[in-house]
Amino acid sequence: MIVDTRKREVAKQDLRQALAACGGNTKDKHVIGAIENLQVLNPTFAPTHSGTLLDSNWLLISAPNFPGGEQLPDGSFVYTLGRVAFDMFQPTGLKISIQRVLQPVFLLGNGEQRSHDIIVEFTTIDRSLPKLEGTIRNLGVCSPLNDTVLQVQFTGGTLAPQESTNIADWEAVFGNQQPSSRRSWEEKLKSAFLKLMFGLVPPQIMNLETGEVSFTMKRSPKGRLAIIYLDEELRITRAERGTVLVCERQ
Repeated sequence: MIVDTRKREVAKQDLRQALAACGGNTKDKHVIGAIENLQVLNPTFAPTHSGTLLDSNWLLISAPNFPGGEQLPDGSFVYTLGRVAFDMFQPTGLKISIQRVLQPVFLLGNGEQRSHDIIVEFTTIDRSLPKLEGTIRNLGVCSPLNDTVLQVQFTGGTLAPQESTNIADWEAVFGNQQPSSRRSWEEKLKSAFLKLMFGLVPPQIMNLETGEVSFTMKRSPKGRLAIIYLDEELRITRAERGTVLVCERQ
């Protein structure tokens, strides 16, 4: 047991170093090797049923996996607002720099169903606008399919300012959540399809006191997420399309 513990500590340190060396890219060959070495040493047999270990406010320490982003020379990641939030919030083309990504996982009191929210703290980087700090919260739930795989479903999302942000400046940028009248026919058809298939209710009016806008999905699709490593410090997951994320317990 002592030998295994030491091996795990070394393997976790190797993984952290590999992530730091490549900007958090879990497709890097050194990161892949470090994850494979650590996976063999996984101390948790049935992670989806291990509530005391599964529950936490997890911090993403690998690179974000939203589509279409870029990494700047300072190591930060930039995406458009639309790419981070299912193209739900306007203006979808606004560029934002991600500060950090959190995932609170806690029992919801309905069997083994847990929260599976993805919280993205960001800063706007458009020089023509005031610098704004906000939070996107993609709302989700998860429950065990078996000992190692979770079923995940997203139910909606919110966009809100952080405490440091001026509400008037925030409202000027995000107050109008109506899609542009210049949308192409393809974009309009996509929007209609999402409303029909997923029971999508797009953002409407901003809460003028809090600056929050929100959307809901009443029939969102269900996905699968495998937990390939879990202990007191780290959680490593693999999505259906092979995306691997490494999180650290807060």
